[in-house]
Amino acid sequence: MKKNIHPEYKKARVTCGCGNVIETMNTVGDLTVEICSACHPFFTGKQKLVDTAGRVDKFKAKMEAAEKLKAAQQPKTKKEKKSVDTTKLDKKMEDIKEELTEETIEIKSEKEDNIQTEN
Repeated sequence: MKKNIHPEYKKARVTCGCGNVIETMNTVGDLTVEICSACHPFFTGKQKLVDTAGRVDKFKAKMEAAEKLKAAQQPKTKKEKKSVDTTKLDKKMEDIKEELTEETIEIKSEKEDNIQTEN
């Protein structure tokens, strides 16, 4: 190790708020802490346990109340669609089919004419 670059390691006292004193070594010196292993609830066994069973019961009660409220409400009625006159649509479809068949007949006849003129 290089000399004169490391901090001095000295004895120190750690004093807790409960009055417990721990002797150790560090580079800072004496310390004061709020809580230690002598007074912390985890180490002393005086932990408070949270009652979670009540939370589950409260949740179930809320869900039941929500379901009752939902069942009590009347469902909204949907507006009826206007009836469409299908006869007009059928007539339009027939007209379109006729136009298409006429166009395909004209195209076929033109192709046949072109083939005959080439021979």
